[in-house]
Amino acid sequence: MAYTIEQALETKLFEHVVVSTDSEKIAETAKEYGAEAWFFRPPDLATDNISKLPAIKHAFLESEAYYGQLFDVLVDLDATSPLRLIEDISEAYNQFVYEDADILITASPCRKNPYFNQVEVINGNIGHVKESGTKIVRRQDAPKVYDMNASIYIWKRDALLDNDTLFTDDTYLYIMPVERSVDIDSELDWKFVEFILGER
Repeated sequence: MAYTIEQALETKLFEHVVVSTDSEKIAETAKEYGAEAWFFRPPDLATDNISKLPAIKHAFLESEAYYGQLFDVLVDLDATSPLRLIEDISEAYNQFVYEDADILITASPCRKNPYFNQVEVINGNIGHVKESGTKIVRRQDAPKVYDMNASIYIWKRDALLDNDTLFTDDTYLYIMPVERSVDIDSELDWKFVEFILGER
């Protein structure tokens, strides 16, 4: 979280850097690093089964009420993706403005292409996760796909509040390299991130 707060502040892009949490300890730590944290996420938005979008909408509306103004844009920087660079945030925002996007998400080139490398088992039969119109015998011939890296999400106000999905006709993709795209979901991911930050 500290990396993410520091990155946000260093970009000079934001009027407010706000942390949404249900933890008093996390809120206090966020404040120590320069973020704002005056509300707590409701219990129904702080379970392991809830998607992040309702929690983001809640934080956005709490911020508008607290600051007494409507905001044009919300940027979500996940604390579990600390390998992004400050330049990634700035360049993603610049692309968002240039494309006149409603939503922008970040991703990296997929390491395992679902058209070629990935299989699933259905009723005991093994098959490719995705089939295409032609038989693909080389990874290089598979359609280009990307891994969402949970690093940066950007919304226009109406796109955030009016949609329950990230994927609209005006959603754009900002591509980041694999080495800046580790999303910490496991102990192994944590070790990867510690190693890469140590190398930096």
